[in-house]
Amino acid sequence: MSQSPKDIAIVGSGLVGSLLAIYLRKEGHKVTVFDRRPDIRTVEFSGRSINLAMSNRGWNALQQVGLEDEIKKIAIPLYQRAMHVDGVPLYYQKYGKDDEAIWSTSRGLLNRKMIDLAEAEGTKFRFSEKVWDVDLPEAKIYTGETEKGVWEEYKFDCVFGCDGAFSRVRHKMQRRSRFDYSQEFIKVGYKELSILPNEDGTHKLDKHSFHIWPRGKFMLIAMPNIDGSFTCTLFMPFEGDISFESITNKAEAKDFFSTHFPNVMPDLDNLIGDFFKNPTSAMVTMKCFPWTYWDKAVLVGDSAHAIVPFYGQGMNAGFEDIYVLANMLKKYPDNWTLAFEEYEKERKPNTDAIAELSYRNFVEMSSKTADPMFLLQKKIEKKFAAEYPEKWLPVYSRVTFSNRPYAEALALGDEQEAIMKKIMQLPNIEEKWDSEEVTNKIIELLK
Repeated sequence: MSQSPKDIAIVGSGLVGSLLAIYLRKEGHKVTVFDRRPDIRTVEFSGRSINLAMSNRGWNALQQVGLEDEIKKIAIPLYQRAMHVDGVPLYYQKYGKDDEAIWSTSRGLLNRKMIDLAEAEGTKFRFSEKVWDVDLPEAKIYTGETEKGVWEEYKFDCVFGCDGAFSRVRHKMQRRSRFDYSQEFIKVGYKELSILPNEDGTHKLDKHSFHIWPRGKFMLIAMPNIDGSFTCTLFMPFEGDISFESITNKAEAKDFFSTHFPNVMPDLDNLIGDFFKNPTSAMVTMKCFPWTYWDKAVLVGDSAHAIVPFYGQGMNAGFEDIYVLANMLKKYPDNWTLAFEEYEKERKPNTDAIAELSYRNFVEMSSKTADPMFLLQKKIEKKFAAEYPEKWLPVYSRVTFSNRPYAEALALGDEQEAIMKKIMQLPNIEEKWDSEEVTNKIIELLK
């Protein structure tokens, strides 16, 4: 059953807003996208990006509108983590089965591509036009150059808020009675850095790996780009002994990088330049409910559920929102109020779950990945999962390489963790970790 064409506004031209525009245009709706920023295709990148890791959920949403092959042209598959642990030779951890990979892509490059594709579908973009107010019952939006200046009024059938963690559309919803809202910043910030390509354009590090330098309270990660460079992200406390606040000049920065990340020395000048050029950004977990206002307004992506980036699922979760929302609109083509309610009911528990998993993964990536007992536990889990794939799927695989609900991954992951806690307490586990006794004990605990 086809949908009656509507006149729709999308606030935000980021990845989620652009993909949603493509979905809605393919259903025959008229779509106008508003963004306070200038057209990203005409400006230099901001220096505050973390490279994106596209996984199953993101690809699934792109497949539905025939974009998977097009986007794979600007992405690189990563099959493993490359662990640069202090005092230990470089080693690798496979993400999943041999053919399972996450795909690294530049946020700026992908966003430009998505806007091109949305425009090709007939979406109208209005850049440098900030939305100051939304009349929810009337689906009207008001834009202007300044908050106190003259505003332009636009009337639509429905407004989609895809305008990120500090959404203007959600801000308006928050004034309603019984609207729940919370935000929590972590004490760690991030800064974008880069490793340049070799002179011949090749990558300086293995290009099919996600590189991690875990250093306890701080860490560096690096993800490859198709031009031979790596986008690096330094995660570190804002304040304290080793913090963004404590590095105030180039000499201190040189000392910091050469002490903690000796194998990035060839790019030291470039890293130091980026350190002082690029901003230090904060990370927030934001939750709210409800996400909808009748059939007039709905929140999608970070405007409904911003998460910290440590599971690589922010974009994937936003794309999955669109996939679920589109299915609900097909199921209830002439009752968008019901379609929106079903969408938020299905997505809310799952986005809460990925928020929790993302925070836990921050702890794991920064400190536990250098802990021998943690690594042994992962080794035991991996061996058991390979022998009994029908009994044990690691939580990372459930999140990254399946489309099963995030809430299910969290619940089953907690059950597995409780079992592994008992296994790690077995006497002499370091010597007998790969014995039949340990395997049988896991099977017994699974019953």
